[in-house]
Amino acid sequence: MRLIGRFLRSSVKLSLRLPLRGPQISNMKPFALLCVFLLLCIDRDISGTSHSKPSCRFPPSQWCRSLEIAIACNVQKQCMEVNATRPNQAVPPVSVTLYYESLCPDCRVFIVQQLFPTWTMLQDIMTVTLVPYGNARENPSATSPFICQHGEPECRGNLIEACMIHLTGPSAFQIIYCMESAENVLNAAQPCLQLYAPSVSWSNVDSCLKGDLGRRLMHANAVMTRALHPAHTHVPWVTVNGEYTGDNEDKALSSLFHFVCQLYKGVTPPVCNGAPVRLNRSFC
Repeated sequence: MRLIGRFLRSSVKLSLRLPLRGPQISNMKPFALLCVFLLLCIDRDISGTSHSKPSCRFPPSQWCRSLEIAIACNVQKQCMEVNATRPNQAVPPVSVTLYYESLCPDCRVFIVQQLFPTWTMLQDIMTVTLVPYGNARENPSATSPFICQHGEPECRGNLIEACMIHLTGPSAFQIIYCMESAENVLNAAQPCLQLYAPSVSWSNVDSCLKGDLGRRLMHANAVMTRALHPAHTHVPWVTVNGEYTGDNEDKALSSLFHFVCQLYKGVTPPVCNGAPVRLNRSFC
């Protein structure tokens, strides 16, 4: 293609330089025009193949996190529109706290099907706090400091997720969703950490699991869970804006997305305009 382009350029230059008269001019014009047309097509083809757009290496939830990511993912216009419609920061977000167990099937369903998708779409108007402990009990005198409803693997899962929350900050919820949506929660921990918080090494998490930090984090979760009023009787146990009622629980577990949109006191984002969908609820 480049050789043909060079030939056409030289042909056009030659036709422009030759001192032509009369019928020669009329005969050369179509040829020159054809060369120019083909030259433009070739240049466009070459330029289109030699400058490929950068690939997007980021999940959709991070596309508007910075200008550099938005450019890399070619979503600058969309991110500008999202920022323009973001709610008033003076209005407090809806606060949702989940008390749960890492291996409780009903907790996993709620996290995967409702809590994480709702937070992904409404994170500008809501906050999420995760407290992995649930129906566990502290057992300071024994070799294992905690007894969990679904056995020792769940105690380890709770501990891993408590350490993840402490060490990874804003990426913690994505990591926990990644774990809870996997077939094996415990085996997914390290790959999920590498995917969503690559700057945090697994050795840091392992130190938390084996050291005093992990025990202190789990004790803090135990204290938070025991302080609930009314006391929790099952998990998932959801408080909204720091309060628990049976009516709020029913709304949160059946259609959390619609419930958050209803509770927000400011101008709701356009995504809240859809019809509510109710899901079944169950407990551990």
